[in-house]
Amino acid sequence: MVTRQNASTKHDSVRAKSEPAAVLVVHGPNLNLLGEREPEVYGRTRLADINRKLKDLGGELGIKVDTFQSNSEGAIIDRIQAARGKADFLLINPGAYTHTSVAIRDAIAGVAIPAIEVHLSNVYKRETFRHRSTIADIVVGRIMGFGAEGYYLALRAARAAIDAARAEVS
Repeated sequence: MVTRQNASTKHDSVRAKSEPAAVLVVHGPNLNLLGEREPEVYGRTRLADINRKLKDLGGELGIKVDTFQSNSEGAIIDRIQAARGKADFLLINPGAYTHTSVAIRDAIAGVAIPAIEVHLSNVYKRETFRHRSTIADIVVGRIMGFGAEGYYLALRAARAAIDAARAEVS
């Protein structure tokens, strides 16, 4: 499932066109166990493999990709805040924090970096409590249900959005 919440990707911190594009990818709790934890739901691809492929794809797309994973809500918030003025785009899979973290929502809104929410599984085919996202209405779009491929789709969408935002500034 790919949904786009808002056609506008304009944000206050559009970085200079001359600077290489930069994308921060944040993986939330338990994603460090990918490939081992519930492979029937999340697949067999390990997080290190996803990160490596994201960096390789970033190289092809002219994007510097920085990846981060934490099981700690505070560490995720700190990393998002540290990206302010340094990242053009955020790809985030908040894991279980998707459904509960107002603090992560506030961090994303506070840094004014456009974001795409990514999930390996289609949350709407799972338990009802997973249908609610605290960030769905503040992200540019959501990609779910495509396994690891969803991250790569999101990175390509981020490249297009960065280019559009930079063209508006020019």
